Amino acid sequence: MDGIADMGGTQGWGALHPPRDDEPVFAEPWHGRTFAMALLSRSGMTGYNLDAFRHAIERLDRAAYLEEGYYGRWLSASELILTECAILAPGAVEARIRNVNGEQVEEPPFPEPALPDYTPTDAGWRRAVASAPAFAVGERVRAKDMAPAGHTRLAGYVRGRIGVIELIQPAAVLPDTHAHFQGENPQHVYSVRFDSHELWGADAESFVVTIELYESYLEKIA
Repeated sequence: MDGIADMGGTQGWGALHPPRDDEPVFAEPWHGRTFAMALLSRSGMTGYNLDAFRHAIERLDRAAYLEEGYYGRWLSASELILTECAILAPGAVEARIRNVNGEQVEEPPFPEPALPDYTPTDAGWRRAVASAPAFAVGERVRAKDMAPAGHTRLAGYVRGRIGVIELIQPAAVLPDTHAHFQGENPQHVYSVRFDSHELWGADAESFVVTIELYESYLEKIA
């Protein structure tokens, strides 16, 4: 889906800051707790996979995505997942916060969980594909100009643009269906190299961008 999370290639966000040599794994204690909660709120409690978790993050509103920080997004996405699966009742987190802050409000009762009816065929994301790759190393291809309504890993800034197959990666489950529990639909994955001028015009700095794209994201050039 096209939302605030698809920020690649956009401008106006300021300069990039290089990582610090002494940067801690978690800058704040709650970051580590959020990391653990996010893992539990996925496969451990709900059966959600990584793609479904990413889709939860990209469904956050603009304010939550930009203002709550990296682990704030993880926390909000975990809450969304647990609410969708009816492990948390709507409003339960807000009520608990108000009570912790000294108010006396009634917390909603625990609902009956409604977990997704989905079981992966194997662990991890790699899968075997019987068919041969549709594209070859060195071949020029076009990323399809499409805007799926649901989750996708087809970044907006490469859609409709021409690149070159640089490497054929191991086949993997397709995030577009995997995130919605609609099957794994494994496909070949390609590292595709794009010229900066193809992506951003003649005035762009000269460099290349390499991005991994699934076979169904690409089309041959006539």
